[in-house]
Amino acid sequence: MSESPNPPLSRVLRATPVPALLAVAGGGALGALARYGLGAALPHEPGRFHPATFAANVTGGLLIGALMVTVTEVAPGTRLIRPFFGVGVLGGFTTFSAYILDIGRAANGGATALAVTYAFATPAAALAAAAAGMWAARRLLVRHRREDR
Repeated sequence: MSESPNPPLSRVLRATPVPALLAVAGGGALGALARYGLGAALPHEPGRFHPATFAANVTGGLLIGALMVTVTEVAPGTRLIRPFFGVGVLGGFTTFSAYILDIGRAANGGATALAVTYAFATPAAALAAAAAGMWAARRLLVRHRREDR
């Protein structure tokens, strides 16, 4: 009998170096606290558009795009930047689970148009923001490399 292509989580965690797990955990705590703060700063009524969730997902997309370009093109040998910032901080900051709940609450509250618009606008905006972050990071890297010559 062949083994599943996806090993169990317990095996993956045992194979992951402890510093990487600590980086993800620490970054995740910081990201979740930042998202909580954003939600407290931008409260909303249930069933209405949630600006904090939208802002977290779009801003997170922008920063992840910039981070991935920076990590792969500027600092490819750094081991803990991606787990700490990418998976931890930005993974804890973005919140697609709250996005799904917001869609359900809007739909259940009779705001079907809002639910559908929100369902399509959030991932589209987050992907566009990630592309913009990648583009901006590359532009800044090109400018920085020219100045170094």
